[in-house]
Amino acid sequence: MWKDRIRPGNPEKLGVTRAGRELNFAVAVQDGKDCSLLLYRKGMDEPELELGFTDDMRFGEICAMGLEGLPVQEYEYNYKIDRKVVQDPYAAFIRGREIWGKAVEEEKLRCQTRFESFSWAGDHPLALPVEQCVLYKTHVRGFTMDPSSGVRHPGTFAGIREKIPYLKKLGITQLLLMPVYEFAEIREEHAAKKHMPVRKGMGERINYWGYGKAYYFAPKASYSASGDPVKELKMLVRELHKNGIELILEFYFPEGIRPGLVLDCIRHWVKEYHIDGVQINSDTVFTTLLASDPLLAKTKILSEYFDTGHIYDQEDQPGFRHLMECNDDFMMKLRRFLKGDEGALQELMEKMRQNPEQVIPVNYAAGHNGFTLMDSVSYESKHNEANGEDNRDGSDYNCSYNYGEEGQTAARKLKKLRERQLRNALLLVLLSQGVPAVYGGDEMENSQQGNNNVYCQDNELSWIQWPKTKSGKNLQNFTKDAIEFRKTHPAFGRNRAYTMHDTGAKGMPDLSYHGRKAWYGDFEGGSRHVGILYAGCHTGGETLYVVCNMHTTSQELALPTLPSGKFWKVIADTGCEGQCFFPEGRKPELAGEKTVKVAPRTIMIMAGRKDAAD
Repeated sequence: MWKDRIRPGNPEKLGVTRAGRELNFAVAVQDGKDCSLLLYRKGMDEPELELGFTDDMRFGEICAMGLEGLPVQEYEYNYKIDRKVVQDPYAAFIRGREIWGKAVEEEKLRCQTRFESFSWAGDHPLALPVEQCVLYKTHVRGFTMDPSSGVRHPGTFAGIREKIPYLKKLGITQLLLMPVYEFAEIREEHAAKKHMPVRKGMGERINYWGYGKAYYFAPKASYSASGDPVKELKMLVRELHKNGIELILEFYFPEGIRPGLVLDCIRHWVKEYHIDGVQINSDTVFTTLLASDPLLAKTKILSEYFDTGHIYDQEDQPGFRHLMECNDDFMMKLRRFLKGDEGALQELMEKMRQNPEQVIPVNYAAGHNGFTLMDSVSYESKHNEANGEDNRDGSDYNCSYNYGEEGQTAARKLKKLRERQLRNALLLVLLSQGVPAVYGGDEMENSQQGNNNVYCQDNELSWIQWPKTKSGKNLQNFTKDAIEFRKTHPAFGRNRAYTMHDTGAKGMPDLSYHGRKAWYGDFEGGSRHVGILYAGCHTGGETLYVVCNMHTTSQELALPTLPSGKFWKVIADTGCEGQCFFPEGRKPELAGEKTVKVAPRTIMIMAGRKDAAD
């Protein structure tokens, strides 16, 4: 019956597409290999039909078949290439991995088409100005899997949807998720290492992060609470957009993958799921391809590096900045400064003011690959024994400091110092130009107990532990206040770089550095203090003075002179416990004073205001 309904198909678009009653199946097949289409009744193990691709259905190395009248809701499909059952790399949905952690042989997976409509209700990618964004990165499962998250659907897209009010209250505008496409969490290389010692209660080694070969067009079935990951993920995107939050998805493409597939993949997610951006591994072929694609001109693209010489003409200024450079350089310089390393001050100041026109930097204090922020102030050595690799895996260079005791401590003074350093780190991130980023859990003192490489852990090490302690909740509130401060002060989140000159002859440079003397930055090697002046006459907002002291002793820093009738008012102090951003109405403490005393390892923010009520 099917012979009369089959014809040579269209090779121009891989995967399964539909035109009227006809389905077009197109797949790349190396020359000389036999290929056939396998059709299964839904839920059946064996194919009902096997339809071979004839010579007139081959176009270069693409096999394409048009098939009329197939009831897609009743069938699943695979391909057989040289007698091996394989899945469609472009499949919109993969059945067989609905249960997280259950090993399933590849040949037992089934591909499904998805053509049903979704009610987007006018939704579209937000295209927020990138310089005004605040990013939050997390893992779908790890964000809500721990019972402390309090959600009804832990470890799923629906679980994240339940946490949108939290994200909105925190103030973030971009949510970046680690891989959400269909990957194998149980892989052969992990199964082969089961003999390695794993700490009791930690479970089996697992591909938790999801990097490696995958089905890049299909959302991960086990991340769905409803059993329909396609619909559930779209509902998450729609709800995020309603709350002013963009969704960025991370993709890892291994060596040997075709650039055409990469472009098709990202276009698919932008068109079908309305995502706002992607993070991809740094392959200049891929990044240049995506950055140069007109369809993705307003899609945020994150990577470690961009070869701008092949993307823009030398003097080009993109109308919409969408390229975001995301690497550990800022993090390492920030950690060195927090520790008090010699020569770290000037390096960090340069990073904090970076704001190039073509590629905007993403700045963070911790990421998934390495110590959490809490662990960076609690451990000097990695503790990855639970990974079963004799602590050989993970980076040996974390630029961390334990301040006198390795790991958790009962010493109150040490705990308070670490809490202060967490506030300092988050504040410096949020006071930097570019896009500030928070790694999920860092705003609530989340620890991985010194494990800096939880790629194979699916347990309390990798899951965020939502705070039950007062200090964890205080840090959440501090992060919220710091994000709000950034958003309400135009000195930050600018669309252009500071010149450090008095352009327009307004009486002072737009940005300047100060030390023990006003208008003089103490950038000698041993200096660990600085005052940063943001001139309101250039920014269009308040004149702000940020003073940082990472010495172990108090320091006296100069206060630049303000215009007549204005005084320096302290509006934030990381040395305070509890509320560090002060409400309006606090008295000016520095009226007439020429210096300010800054406590050890403390950051203060001052504003030039007329009087206490201003």
